Amino acid sequence: MITELLTGLGLVAVFEGLVLALAPLRFEDILTALSRMDVQTRRLIGLFSIAAGVAIVWIARFVIT
Repeated sequence: MITELLTGLGLVAVFEGLVLALAPLRFEDILTALSRMDVQTRRLIGLFSIAAGVAIVWIARFVIT
């Protein structure tokens, strides 16, 4: 259990690092766009991201294996 959790956190760090390393100016544009959105829209984006992440983990754990 802890191994999977640490693996997941490590992969998140890798992907976030790739965005910052490969496209730092684009990242600034994304942050600017997010700051212009209202709180409800940002909340919906966050909830959609959570749902997508849960779906990906579920597919990886129970459908593919």
